[in-house]
Amino acid sequence: MDEAQILWQIPAPLLQWYDGGARVLPWRSQPAPYRVWVSEIMLQQTRVEAATPYFERFMEAFPDILSLAQAPEQRLLKLWEGLGYYNRARNLQKAAQIVAEQYGGQLPSQPDELQKLPGIGEYSAGAIASIAYGRRVPAVDGNVLRVCSRLLCSADDIASHAVKKRFRRLIAEIMPSDRPGDFNQALMELGAVVCLPNGVPLCGQCPLAELCQGRRQGMEQSLPVKAAKKPRKKQPRTLFLLWDGSRILLRQRPNRGLLSSLWEFPGCDGRLNAAQARQALEQGGVQAGDLEPLGEYVHLFTHVEWQMTAYWAVCSPFPAPAGCAWVAPDQLRQDYPLPSAFRRVCAAAMLHMDQADF
Repeated sequence: MDEAQILWQIPAPLLQWYDGGARVLPWRSQPAPYRVWVSEIMLQQTRVEAATPYFERFMEAFPDILSLAQAPEQRLLKLWEGLGYYNRARNLQKAAQIVAEQYGGQLPSQPDELQKLPGIGEYSAGAIASIAYGRRVPAVDGNVLRVCSRLLCSADDIASHAVKKRFRRLIAEIMPSDRPGDFNQALMELGAVVCLPNGVPLCGQCPLAELCQGRRQGMEQSLPVKAAKKPRKKQPRTLFLLWDGSRILLRQRPNRGLLSSLWEFPGCDGRLNAAQARQALEQGGVQAGDLEPLGEYVHLFTHVEWQMTAYWAVCSPFPAPAGCAWVAPDQLRQDYPLPSAFRRVCAAAMLHMDQADF
C-alpha cells in the first residue's frame, strides 16, 4: 500500500478506539478554549500524569483569562513550581493580557490569530483551534510524528522542518471534518499510551497495527529517526544553605536567562570542598559554624547539566544582601517559587529545620 492508501484507512478505527478507551482528563471533560489552551501549554515537555494536578490547581487559582492576566507573577510562578520551563507560565500570562486587552477576553479561534500570541506555536494553535473550536487543523506533536513515522515506515528525520511539514499536510488531508479535535487527540493518545517512545510499542493494543508498515517490516523499535542531540554542558556549582535559627537565606535569580526571577540558594560556580566553601563564605562576610555537607545533586536542563555540591551552615543573623531574603520555612513552602533543581536540596535542609516533608 502507498501512503495515501494507508492514511485514508486511519480515521475510522482510530476514532473507534479513542471512543472506547481514551483517558479521562479534566480538560477533555470540559474543553472550553481557556482550559484547552492552559492544558496544551502545560503538556509541552511534561507528562499528562505530572501535569494533571498542576492543571487543577491552576484552574482553581486562575479560573479565567482575566484572573490569569491580573495575577502577581510570583504567585503564578509558585503555582508552576516543579513543572519547569517557566517561560511557559510567563508567556501564558503575557498572552492572557493581550487577549484581555485586544480580544475582549475571548481566545481567538483562528490558528493564525492564535500564533500571534506569546507561547503559541503551530502545534498549540492547531490543538486549541481543533479541540476547542472544531476547526479542521492538524496538531502534530512528537507523539503524532512517531505514530506517522512507524505507520509509514519512514526513515526521515522527524526533527526536520520539511518532514514535520509533510506529516502536517498528510494529516490535514485525512482529518474528518465532523471530529477534527477528537481525531487530533486520538493520534496523540495513541502515541502516548500505545505507540510508545524509547521502548517497545504495544502493537498488540494498537487499532492501526494491521496498517502499520513499520511493524510489518520489523522496524517499529528503530523508528522514528531523529538526529542526535548535542551533549549537555556540565556546570559544577556549590550551594550554601545558611540558617540563622529560624530562617534560611534565598537569592533571587536575574530577571533574564535560565530560571529567571525564581529563587535559589546562594552559591558560586565550581565544586568547592569544605575548606574552600568556608573561605568563600568568609570572603563574603559570612561567619558560619561547622559546614555540614548535604550531598551531591545533579539536575538536567535541556542543554545544561548542573552538578551541585551543597553545604548546611548555621550562622548569626545578618542583613540580607541585595537580591536576597531571609525566609521562614512556611514562607518557603507557600510564597517563594523554588525551581525543581533545588527541591532535593531543600528536602535535605528541611530535615535540619525539623519541618515536615517539603
